[in-house]
Amino acid sequence: MRYLPLNEDDRAAMLARIGVSSIDDLFADIPAKARLDGLLENLPEHATEMAVERHFTALSGRSLNAGEAPFFCGGGAYRHHVPASVDHLIQRSEFLTAYTPYQPEIAQGTLQTLFEFQTQVAQLTGMDVANASLYDGSTATAEAVRMAGRITRRGKCVLAPGLHPQYAQTVQTALQGQTMRVQALDPAMGADAKMVEALDEDTACIVVQNPNVFGELVDLEPLSKAAHEAGALLIAVVTEVVSLGLIKSPGEMGADIVAAEGQSIGNGLSFGGPYVGLFACRNDRKFIRQAPGRFAGQTVDADGKPGYVLTLSTREQHIRREKATSNICTNSGLCTLAFTIHLALLGELGFRKLAKLNHARACALADRLNALDGVEVLNTSFFNEFTVRVSGDATEIVEAMAKKSVLGGIPAARLFGAGKFDDLLLISVTETTLDTDFDALETALQEVL
Repeated sequence: MRYLPLNEDDRAAMLARIGVSSIDDLFADIPAKARLDGLLENLPEHATEMAVERHFTALSGRSLNAGEAPFFCGGGAYRHHVPASVDHLIQRSEFLTAYTPYQPEIAQGTLQTLFEFQTQVAQLTGMDVANASLYDGSTATAEAVRMAGRITRRGKCVLAPGLHPQYAQTVQTALQGQTMRVQALDPAMGADAKMVEALDEDTACIVVQNPNVFGELVDLEPLSKAAHEAGALLIAVVTEVVSLGLIKSPGEMGADIVAAEGQSIGNGLSFGGPYVGLFACRNDRKFIRQAPGRFAGQTVDADGKPGYVLTLSTREQHIRREKATSNICTNSGLCTLAFTIHLALLGELGFRKLAKLNHARACALADRLNALDGVEVLNTSFFNEFTVRVSGDATEIVEAMAKKSVLGGIPAARLFGAGKFDDLLLISVTETTLDTDFDALETALQEVL
């Protein structure tokens, strides 16, 4: 028997209370072009399980396998080698089926790994305190902005020209309907330092990505000084966490809050998720009290033995309701565990070697590409990703290279929209990129140009 909890009168009463005339009005914020007014065209209404499997297997055969083709895509999600031991360990039953950490007496293993993860994140970012993770880097950035507003009690955040546009969109979406307003500066290479001009007495924070979306390294120290002189906070965003093995940490450069994407450590590309958001801040009572998410703490039991518990749980909406610091009441548990295991396997020395290898490989490719006719490397400094100007439409060039089985990077127009940076191409290099991949990219690019 079907369960039908609402009739038409119930729905009408609910809509009237909300203040809309129809259910369709609830979707008014979704652009009309993104909404369907019927069933998808050319999609069969039903099929057998075997027929569906065969159909999708055939579709996947038409895709270019990122694990096999020369791969130079980055833009916030990076292909790194993840040791097989990471996947083996996270699938152990005590991790994969571990009980909720709200009941510490039966979740000590989970709580200990979260505590170790927090320690790793604090050390990587150069900050004092880190939480047990958020959903991903973009939502962590939005949480950081909201936190800055609560701390400073100011009403404006300034987004740097080099902030990833999808991160900027996430911040703008999260702040809809709230008093905080967003000033997103026009994207441009080398313009992050000029954002101090946007500081005023109502600025709660400035949000700066390093390395930025163009791959350029940003000196955060003068930005931090200017922000603090104006009474604002500096939020540092990191989309490629491997960079922290080589460049000065955000904490060393004066960041107040760090929001980062941890996908590069322990987690594959996975078609865009799930990923793991890193979140850290300085050791200030008002900061810690306003930080989102879970915090695992170390304590002792009645016998004096060390143990682990969740702490500061009054931040969450199930307890504080509308006064909660955040909507989030979970963490990216399995992705966090993969991060912790992979980083522990690398160790500090291995992590620094990995970062140096990424940088060296990127420099080698940049030198090769800069020698080609119709290609110009625009960066003055970078980690493992850089921007080139090509003599033509970058989107068309990338599509032409894909037909030659080379995934040659990300057109900037894909991130910023057509008509802006149409001739710019973002190219990423990691330890997984071989000399033969360099050869294939150079050959394909020359042929297409």
